[in-house]
Amino acid sequence: MLDTTRIRKGMIIKREDGQLWRVVEMQLITPGRWKAMVQTKLRSLKDNTVTDYRFRSEERVEQAFLEQVEMEFLYQSGDDHVFMNHTTYDQLSLTAEVIGDAVKYLIPNVIFVIEMFEGKPVNVIPPITIQLKVVHTDLFLKGASASASYKPATLENGMVVNVPSFIKEGDVLKIDTREDKYLERV
Repeated sequence: MLDTTRIRKGMIIKREDGQLWRVVEMQLITPGRWKAMVQTKLRSLKDNTVTDYRFRSEERVEQAFLEQVEMEFLYQSGDDHVFMNHTTYDQLSLTAEVIGDAVKYLIPNVIFVIEMFEGKPVNVIPPITIQLKVVHTDLFLKGASASASYKPATLENGMVVNVPSFIKEGDVLKIDTREDKYLERV
């Protein structure tokens, strides 16, 4: 058990309802003569909902430790997405609900980190950067102002990102998966 004043951003805690929550934000509030409080923003690992929760400073919470397993995405079979552990060669089928926002980066042969709690997958983390091919983008317009130097580009996974004007169809781009943002042309 952990004092709530020792909660930090990124921690996984288990609340009294038995659900696992990732701490997105944490702020210690000391309102003068009253007792301190810990204001948090928590994201559910079960359904990705975000909630604000205020702990009293004398409360205690259980910190959960997740096992992180590197697994390669193999293929999609109906609603299931199949991953393989490289060390044991075990295969694991996950639904889009468990994968969450990382589902848009599911490309065969890409390594993902799957967080497990008590043998069950609770979160899928894509690699920090991923290389994707541009399937559609508009041509550069000569004489466009400097503020129009970025244009939308549709990538092979269906995602649309803003790219510099020199990017053309067929280019392979490095994308930051944390912010869904263009980094560079490969």
